[in-house]
Amino acid sequence: MEIKVLGPGCAKCAKTEKLVQEVLQETGVDANVEKVSDLMQIASYGVFGTPSVIVDGEVKCTGKVPKKEDVLAWIKKG
Repeated sequence: MEIKVLGPGCAKCAKTEKLVQEVLQETGVDANVEKVSDLMQIASYGVFGTPSVIVDGEVKCTGKVPKKEDVLAWIKKG
């Protein structure tokens, strides 16, 4: 599973990345988490708000910190 957290490094972006890591640790799911902070690379995903979360190439969340339940659902579907 590939998870990308997109954001320039703001507090909400850091909170999102931490949340994703916590959920992975709690569930024992093995996933590669990548933090993408380059604005051109973020734009290449077609998102216009950060933080954004992409799971296996699919945009799951844009412009807000996701809820823990949402992250759990994305990971379980993967």
